[in-house]
Amino acid sequence: MAQATISGYAPVGGTDVYWESWGPEDGDPLVLLHGGYGLASDFHEFRARVGACGADGAGGPGAQPGRRFIGVELDGHGRTRLSGRPPRWETLGDDVAAVLRHLGLTSADVLGYSLGGGAALRCAIQHPSLVRHLVLLSAPHRRDGWFPGVRAGFDGMSGDTLFGLLSQSPLYGAWVSIAPEPDSFPALIDANGELLRRPYDWSLEVSSLPMPVLLAYGDADSISPAAAAEFFALLGGGQRDAGWDGSARPASRLAILPGVTHYNILGAAPLAGIVADFLLAGPLMP
Repeated sequence: MAQATISGYAPVGGTDVYWESWGPEDGDPLVLLHGGYGLASDFHEFRARVGACGADGAGGPGAQPGRRFIGVELDGHGRTRLSGRPPRWETLGDDVAAVLRHLGLTSADVLGYSLGGGAALRCAIQHPSLVRHLVLLSAPHRRDGWFPGVRAGFDGMSGDTLFGLLSQSPLYGAWVSIAPEPDSFPALIDANGELLRRPYDWSLEVSSLPMPVLLAYGDADSISPAAAAEFFALLGGGQRDAGWDGSARPASRLAILPGVTHYNILGAAPLAGIVADFLLAGPLMP
């Protein structure tokens, strides 16, 4: 397993947020935000595939030798202690921005998966000048974008109901091996449950985002293709024919990956090429 070249903590909102960085410090930064109960290490294989891709999504030696990848472990996850603050999407967005500023970055590409997608989206909404490209994997723009059964799972999410199940999973084993407070996992489940039960609809704010956005979902995701298309429309996508030369294609993009679920999208073979191509593409119509 590849190891981080640099790591550290950023003092943010009453806690120290852990980050890892791979690649040259002066390289183009791509910030990676994990899903619920995830870790920065969840992206090791994904970042290697992105780094090997060229602008057309094809692999090639040295295709993106200057890319810097920065994995951030969100509040209560991995090496970041649970802060005890009221769980809010807005707070996570501010935390991500604070880590970027701590690292001396004036802008970066930001990618978030699932829960990390919500944090990435709030960072882009609240701190648009910091985000050059935004990539959201399996994350909706409103709570009702999740399927009803998924929302029901969020409604019942607590340490009392889920710890017994999650404590038998590989994700718990990975988390407890590095957590500064190994007994805090039930409290993290409680915090995530409170966060995921909160109603939100960011449609108006999404429609004003200035940066290009890539939305990627599996065709068997926890978010329906219809909800993904609605999100894309707010970004100006799916509103017109692109023209024979593609000149009217919007800056933002939508990918629905076949045979992919919410839980295996990071390992989907086409994803790295789709992300790499998007990050290196030039500006198109807003």
